[in-house]
Amino acid sequence: MSEHPAYTLAALTSLGGTIGFMRTRSRPSLIAGVGVGLVYALAGRRIQTGQDYGYEIAALNSLLLLGSSAPRFAKGPVPKGLTGLGLVALAYYGKKVYDFNQ
Repeated sequence: MSEHPAYTLAALTSLGGTIGFMRTRSRPSLIAGVGVGLVYALAGRRIQTGQDYGYEIAALNSLLLLGSSAPRFAKGPVPKGLTGLGLVALAYYGKKVYDFNQ
């Protein structure tokens, strides 16, 4: 069940964006969190059904998550958590893409 991490990431990022919106009324948090979550869900579905580019979509989405959160790393626990999540997800899906192409 290799799609499980993508679905977990979809739930975490969507929940995080929703919580960010509820706490601060930050629409960018809501849009970004739910948007990233939807892309992880898409990747998970593609992986689950054996369609092409599921791992690549997840890897690129992880890079997006990492790139958007890393500049705010020092601003508190949420950016640190998002940066860590993006880094771990990028390593995981990057290895999946690498292994698949060998």
